[in-house]
Amino acid sequence: MLKILRQIAAELRVQEQQVRAAVELLDGGATVPFVARYRKEATGGLDDTQLRELEYRLGYLRELEERREAVLKSIEEQGKLTRELRAAIEAAPTKQELEDLYLPYKPKRRTKGQIAREFGIEPLADKLFADPTLDPQAEAAAFVKKEKGEGGEDFTTVGAVLDGVRDILSERWAEDAALVQQLREWLWSEGLLKSKLAAGKDENNADVAKFRDYFDYDEPIGRVPSHRALAVFRGRALEILDAKLALPEEPEPGKPSIAEGKIALHLGWSHKARAADDLIRKCVAWTWRVKLQLSTERDLFARLREEAEKVAIKVFADNLRDLLLAAPAGPRVVMGLDPGIRTGVKVAVVDATGKLVETATVYPHEPRRDWDGSLHTLALLTRKHGVNLIAIGNGTASRETDKLAADLIKLFASHGEGAKIDKVVVSEAGASVYSASEFAAQEMPDVDVSLRGAASIARRLQDPLAELVKIEPKSIGVGQYQHDVNQSELARALDAVVEDCVNSVGVDLNTASVPLLSRVSGLSGAVAKAVVRWRESHGAFRSRQQLLEVSGLGPKTFEQSAGFLRIRGGDNPLDMTGVHPETYPVVEKILAQAKKPVQELMGRAEILKTLKPELFANERFGVITVKDILGELEKPGRDPRPDFKVARFNEGVDDIKDLQPGMELEGTVSNVAAFGAFVDLGVHQDGLVHVSQLSHKFVKDAREVVKTGDIVKVKVLEVDAARKRISLTMKLGEAPRQGGGSNRFEGMARGQRAPRQEQLGSAMQGAFAKLQGLRK
Repeated sequence: MLKILRQIAAELRVQEQQVRAAVELLDGGATVPFVARYRKEATGGLDDTQLRELEYRLGYLRELEERREAVLKSIEEQGKLTRELRAAIEAAPTKQELEDLYLPYKPKRRTKGQIAREFGIEPLADKLFADPTLDPQAEAAAFVKKEKGEGGEDFTTVGAVLDGVRDILSERWAEDAALVQQLREWLWSEGLLKSKLAAGKDENNADVAKFRDYFDYDEPIGRVPSHRALAVFRGRALEILDAKLALPEEPEPGKPSIAEGKIALHLGWSHKARAADDLIRKCVAWTWRVKLQLSTERDLFARLREEAEKVAIKVFADNLRDLLLAAPAGPRVVMGLDPGIRTGVKVAVVDATGKLVETATVYPHEPRRDWDGSLHTLALLTRKHGVNLIAIGNGTASRETDKLAADLIKLFASHGEGAKIDKVVVSEAGASVYSASEFAAQEMPDVDVSLRGAASIARRLQDPLAELVKIEPKSIGVGQYQHDVNQSELARALDAVVEDCVNSVGVDLNTASVPLLSRVSGLSGAVAKAVVRWRESHGAFRSRQQLLEVSGLGPKTFEQSAGFLRIRGGDNPLDMTGVHPETYPVVEKILAQAKKPVQELMGRAEILKTLKPELFANERFGVITVKDILGELEKPGRDPRPDFKVARFNEGVDDIKDLQPGMELEGTVSNVAAFGAFVDLGVHQDGLVHVSQLSHKFVKDAREVVKTGDIVKVKVLEVDAARKRISLTMKLGEAPRQGGGSNRFEGMARGQRAPRQEQLGSAMQGAFAKLQGLRK
């Protein structure tokens, strides 16, 4: 365990004691949000990102140690464990390197090399390799058997014996861990990922054409971006593409490859026209072509996929975090419109608390085209409930329905009625999943499934976090290639994001749903249901302490969860803050020092900033915790999310055909990938701002500049209406001059290489736009 702690500390660049404290807390049942927020003294201030990585690496390294013990035991039982081998196994830093060392000793089915050894051919193999001047034919004659073995093994000829030599040596070399690792790293650095259209596939077929960029493609495998790697792997899985690992240079016919040269160099052998050199060359070639070429390709493809999946999962997780922490509209009366053509537009009005108050269905589009009747119905609902915000789903007929909402707003503005009404197009990803869920049925039992979706769309504006936690994270659809990655790893990462987001914002104990409560630190689904049952039976919670009256919620669960639960208007004003109940005695000391009741101290920054945290620290709660308490008192119940803003779509721009190069527009970032950002302009098809068009300065990752939900200004570069591709730029002004050189070339001069996408220019913009379709 000490070895694990030291390794994690080195990887995270923190002190060993910090890691030890975090591991003890996590092993003791503490959650990451709790440790990050309320145990900063113990961990030296490790944040949730560091703790998540620590948690992941702890699991991996514990599995590695468990496997290491099993490998050592297996080799020891075989009587083959030397001091040097033990040292190498104990030093192996990864599971793959451990398995490389174990390979020669791993129980396996009988191989040709083993059979040759059983028939006594190994001394000949050792002899010929040690002294290549010996004549293989003459030496092999002494090893020829008079008859075949009982299993049909045939070493009755010189040729068969020399084949046995080949099998013994090639198998031995292919199990040389140092050689295998050397070849693997060399090919990862210099090998090529190549793909081409599979034989017999029609490149004009719509499904096949999606992969057009990979019909004749190659790129250094170690530098293939995540999205391109996953695209190739998907094409291969669909049998549209053939993919292989290629050497940096293909050998001339009849000549040894670079890989074979690497093997010979590792063995310390070279061809000097000695009697056995042709045989040894044949053994080297066999080692690469038969034993190592396919296994190395498999290993490196697995490595490429694993690294590509890590990036894709991170992109999904980052986008999900941005979406969950998007600005809430707050307690406003919202009308949700779930667009549809023949089935009509589903309408749901929710009050300021999110309660569904009325539903309707209108038919402004084909085939009824009841525009005026639809406007009349919406106007009645707006007046009746005081609607001041309209949420429009971004599915089919979204822009047409957005136009209907615009006409409604104009109607009220022309009559000077009520407050100004805003409209926002929101993602409806996952709304259908929620509508058909068991929880939606419990929430709205007498409401049609399609109308539940409209209610969910409305609530997403009021509080994106509270509504989206009701949906499985994978169904929210803000990832690239989400169905191609390891699903358990994706679920683990996304669940961690949801947990961190929920706990960073805090949850209103008296209004939160079961799905939202179950994401609170320490609360399981069963306990969350018990909390809601208690609330329904006894009324609103008046204090956090009442949580201990809930069945199944004991002291440990209370410790983990209480600080993240908020009670507004309760008996103790501290219950609406992020101050943990365990530190209320510290607050009492602060109140005594300030000589003011808590109600008068909360929000009074000018008083709180004069207090010295050192005066209130003790052995249990140090200065870091006291500073956090003072911060909470300064801004009680603060929401870390940004203020709510509405993107303004240009009038008259309703369809991709309305776009022209040079137009400047405002839009909302709908998704972000490493290669660029997709922007909703309100024309059905999202446009792509390629990473090279995000800023005048060099940008490696799009998330350095934008995140999901951002409102941005863009200029249209190219429009391909037929293929539904829109290329955008965020470079709206002139590039700032720095020392007379362009930023791009200055970046390259500092060692930053322009990405391959940028080098290919705007012609590649459409290719990346296709990824928007592939990721779905």
